[in-house]
Amino acid sequence: MAEDFELDTGDLQRRMDGAIASLKTEFASLRTGRASASMLEPVMVDAYGQMTPINQVGTVNVPEPRMVTVNVWDKGLVGKVEKAIRESGLGINPQMNGTIIMLPIPELNEERRRELTKVASQYAENARVAVRNVRRDGMDQIKKAKGDGMSEDDQKFWETEVQEMTDQFIATVDAALETKQAEIMQV
Repeated sequence: MAEDFELDTGDLQRRMDGAIASLKTEFASLRTGRASASMLEPVMVDAYGQMTPINQVGTVNVPEPRMVTVNVWDKGLVGKVEKAIRESGLGINPQMNGTIIMLPIPELNEERRRELTKVASQYAENARVAVRNVRRDGMDQIKKAKGDGMSEDDQKFWETEVQEMTDQFIATVDAALETKQAEIMQV
């Protein structure tokens, strides 16, 4: 029965890719002193009776390196968008100009940069844990197949495959963290 065991490495790879994609999304929301439209992605606005992503109530632009603008489509939502940005914890003070909300990105001080590198490290650790959880699931499948009569050679082969995949993804997480930390600490 276990002779024809084939571990679905494609599934494991897809799940580990998901952890990396999630990490990149979290990294994009971290402020680095440069304006980026993606920094507003986690901001949700109470619009039309439900929480809505900010990019669905207005156009987010980056007209210059230290400025993000949100052109709100519905005049009635301008105040709610401004409130959502103010309460988002981004540390940005919105300025109103009709239906356009301007967000000047202040220079980051050394202390704030260090805090952001710690947050980035936490995001990376969460991604590593997610990758290791996928590894554990793969190893559990291999152990189950071993119990169903898989040979020890096959068991070793599949365990090595899963471990190599895990090591590769952990290295990707570490490289992404290193890049993001360098970006944050850059003055």
